[in-house]
Amino acid sequence: MTFLKADENILKSYAPFRGMMLINGEFRDSVTGARVDRIGPAHGIVVGNYPDGCAEDAEMAINAARTAFDKGPWPSFTAKERADLLIKIADGIAARTDEMAMIECLETGKPLAQARGEVSGCVDLWRYAASLARTLHGESYNSLGDGMLGVVVRQPVGVVSMITPWNFPIWILSQKLPFALAAGCTAVIKPSEFTSGTTLMLGEILQQVGLPKGVVNIVTGLGTNVGSPLVTHDSADMVSFTGSTRVGTHIAAEAGRKLKKVSLELGGKNPQIIFPDCDWEAAVDAVVFGVYFNAGECCNSGSRILVHKDIAERFVQDVVEKARQVAVGDPLHPDVKVGSIINDNQMAIIEGAIRSAREQGAEVLLGGTRVETVQGLFMPPTIVGNVKPEMMIAREEVFGPVLSVLTFEDKDQAINIANDTCYGLSAAVWSKDINICLEAARKINAGTVWVNTFLDGTPELPFGGFKQSGLGRELGKHAVEDYTEQKTIQLHIGERTSWWINNK
Repeated sequence: MTFLKADENILKSYAPFRGMMLINGEFRDSVTGARVDRIGPAHGIVVGNYPDGCAEDAEMAINAARTAFDKGPWPSFTAKERADLLIKIADGIAARTDEMAMIECLETGKPLAQARGEVSGCVDLWRYAASLARTLHGESYNSLGDGMLGVVVRQPVGVVSMITPWNFPIWILSQKLPFALAAGCTAVIKPSEFTSGTTLMLGEILQQVGLPKGVVNIVTGLGTNVGSPLVTHDSADMVSFTGSTRVGTHIAAEAGRKLKKVSLELGGKNPQIIFPDCDWEAAVDAVVFGVYFNAGECCNSGSRILVHKDIAERFVQDVVEKARQVAVGDPLHPDVKVGSIINDNQMAIIEGAIRSAREQGAEVLLGGTRVETVQGLFMPPTIVGNVKPEMMIAREEVFGPVLSVLTFEDKDQAINIANDTCYGLSAAVWSKDINICLEAARKINAGTVWVNTFLDGTPELPFGGFKQSGLGRELGKHAVEDYTEQKTIQLHIGERTSWWINNK
């Protein structure tokens, strides 16, 4: 393993970002005046300072969004007007890419080059949402007889509460917010308390482009103080959440008490199935990339591979050798691929999963022990072999740079093992036999199945999971429709005869 250190001078001129909440078109502190520092997980220094919000702040934000939806101009904007503003927001993100990437790198611990790519990618999400704003439409039925015309229209669902995670702060928000705005909704956003920076920067951009007040509100703080009201408040019509399955289950139950619309993107234990006729080098590279991208702190992480027994020993050996070459270290170093773990709690979860695997008879083939450094939380690329399908590490999400290796004897067994978890987010199949690939893709219970690739994505394709990986889909051509309700309008044509006259 190579551990890289960045130039110490890079941070000497860095001033921590001081963010403010956005409520009803105004930047403000919490009503309590409390603020908190964000200590960067890679450097151990203050990288941001944010309001520590409370329930009263959340209440004001929701009320502002409610008023903006019920009485403000936004829902009545034409599609062109909404699309034009979304494009201006995209341009605003593009103009602040370097600034947003830096705070994302420092708050999450992910490599700066990766953070820059994610912020740049968000620009495309906003522009794609703008295109959907102008194509949102309903249906008409002129086939109901001479006396009836049926029209089905879509109208915005209302106020949407959005709760986003710490692993891809601005990216995941950009999978939600522009599509809700394109539909004409208003929103209240609660970013993770660990990674609030880029969301608050986005709030500044929203103000600069002239978004009407109250259309988007941002509150920061703990989930118990700020997040809970966003789920339970009567004025919130929909909840969109990305995070753990445990929290998602709780949110679904709470929202369900008032029959709110819910969209959930949750956990995954995603398999890559490797057949003997795979493109060997490409598959090895995809396995290493798939599990160590974002230090494995990714719901789509390819955290388990299922390798045909005939090639398992040689394939795993090549994966180990390639993983040894992955550079770990200071995320500000341009060559680093695996940065720091987000916090002590997550590091403890990762170490506990590795310890449990050893106790259950698995073998750590690479890594497995945190990197001892003066500052920062770093876990090197880790590979665990001799894993059985019933082991915890084969079934539960670790959310760290840990790969589990399982073997199979035939196609049917591989598919069964792939499906034998509570999750169903994504999977990959590696084979030159298109029949094997198609059969596996059809039978694997996952929202996305990649064939001879992994972790590719585009705004045009929907994203979401089966089973406990979530409810609903984000992205794709129907993404704006998810933030609407359908309304049927029946228009009677001509004179209407009373029913009792017809029955004389």
